[in-house]
Amino acid sequence: MKSKYLFALLIPALFLYMIIDTKEETTNYTSNPNLETNPPSNDWQGNPIDGNGQFQNLYHPFESSLKDLLKWKLSKNPQKSEKETDDRTLPVSVKGYDFDSTEDYIIWLGHASYLIRVDGVTFITDPLLIDNLFLKRKSELPFPLEQFPQIDYLLLSHNHRDHCDKSSIKWLSEQNPNLKILTGLGVNSVINSWIDKQEVQEAGWYQAYNLNDSDLVIHYVPSRHWSKRWLNDDQKSLWGGFYIQSKNQSIYFMGDSGAGPHFNDIKNTLGSPEYCLMGIGAYKPEWFMHQAHISPNDAIEAFNVLEGSYFIPMHYGTFDLSDEPLLEPWDIIEKNQNKIYGELIQPILGKNLIKN
Repeated sequence: MKSKYLFALLIPALFLYMIIDTKEETTNYTSNPNLETNPPSNDWQGNPIDGNGQFQNLYHPFESSLKDLLKWKLSKNPQKSEKETDDRTLPVSVKGYDFDSTEDYIIWLGHASYLIRVDGVTFITDPLLIDNLFLKRKSELPFPLEQFPQIDYLLLSHNHRDHCDKSSIKWLSEQNPNLKILTGLGVNSVINSWIDKQEVQEAGWYQAYNLNDSDLVIHYVPSRHWSKRWLNDDQKSLWGGFYIQSKNQSIYFMGDSGAGPHFNDIKNTLGSPEYCLMGIGAYKPEWFMHQAHISPNDAIEAFNVLEGSYFIPMHYGTFDLSDEPLLEPWDIIEKNQNKIYGELIQPILGKNLIKN
């Protein structure tokens, strides 16, 4: 019974962290030779990979261990009772949304999933739309799947199961035969058996995808994170975020990231985005989570570095992945919004968050 209990404790953590068995110094760089690169500096060579063929972060090597994982999962959570008594859920728009309208929109579906339309092109980010064995929504989808619009592009930031969900991607593939999938290097090997011959483009950091619309540019940009899905695929696919530029909008989608200088690099390379979709949750205990998930206060600092116009929080309130109460990240952001050098937008599920 004890072994079964321990396994149950570890399962959520296995979605978040990996065990690094060996390390070798960086020996090579890689990118997609078929995509254009907008380099952050004159000496940019591409994505660094080590001697094991594992992708690396730019500034902070990712370091974790089984010992740290066990320490977290077997330690007492000082906020356990607070989590159990806080039964709040994310606010949901009481209105439905008319997807037949022609307006641009950014609509939060929960966690890191957004429906986005700019200049008539529709995107979905990191869709986790269907509960699976280990991830159960604490806040419902704002509208049923049958009401979803037709989607042109699926943006997958990395291969973790709370961002890259098999059932959701299969459903989207079936419903959108002309769907194109934009992601990072190596992710196609994870999803290619789930989709129905849809085009997949894999990019390295600071590379722009080949799109049919000359007025639309999407760059894959760095984050401080890691990748793992199975026992032997540590860091074999890339992680990152997206920078969407159109005639009327510029939108930065962070993906998963710890704090770091890459936010300044993104701004200096691509400019300051108007809308910044910033992760703020799954950050406690910070001694363990800081390498992969940014805290609310650090997210404010990152937004200020980006010099964005609108701060839209995400990655909280939908799934129980860490020690803090589900809505604590929003409480901290709201309390400290005077420190935000821009406008804070409360991300109500199902509501168009674009400011007109």
